[in-house]
Amino acid sequence: MKNIKLHLIAIFIFSIIFTLDLQAQVTITSQVYAEVVEALTASETSQLNFGKFFPQAGGGQIEVSPEGTRQANGFTKLSGGTSSPASYEICGAEGVNFTVILPPKPAVLTNTDNSKTMTIDNWQASPSPGQGGLQLEGGTQQVNLGATLNVGSLDDNPVGRYAGTYSITFSYN
Repeated sequence: MKNIKLHLIAIFIFSIIFTLDLQAQVTITSQVYAEVVEALTASETSQLNFGKFFPQAGGGQIEVSPEGTRQANGFTKLSGGTSSPASYEICGAEGVNFTVILPPKPAVLTNTDNSKTMTIDNWQASPSPGQGGLQLEGGTQQVNLGATLNVGSLDDNPVGRYAGTYSITFSYN
């Protein structure tokens, strides 16, 4: 009799465990979503231009700010001409954040007549690339780029037109 009671108790305990095990597992079907946004594009609407200037004995720098202010430092004199920051129109998904990655190294400008060179560095953007990125309000944003042109003496940088290229990167965060 004692064995029968023990068997009945064991069966009762196993049936409770089995029932709990069945009730402890539930499967449901859930929804999942994804959204593809339009590609980020950038177009140059104005080129970086340091304008006309005259280097003297010691050379110097010409600075063009992202806001368009031009200034000469050292032994370099401004002599008119049109100067401007580079300007870019960035287009993409409305309200999405993007980042500006300034040129990672100086750009080299070369005189087309004699291969003499100048460098551009101290890149600056407006709005500032800063932490956290920029937002595409209404799907567009204008970004201006300024920099510093390093000018040697008139012997180092004789009269002529100087040109070069640089790379700036815009990417979604």
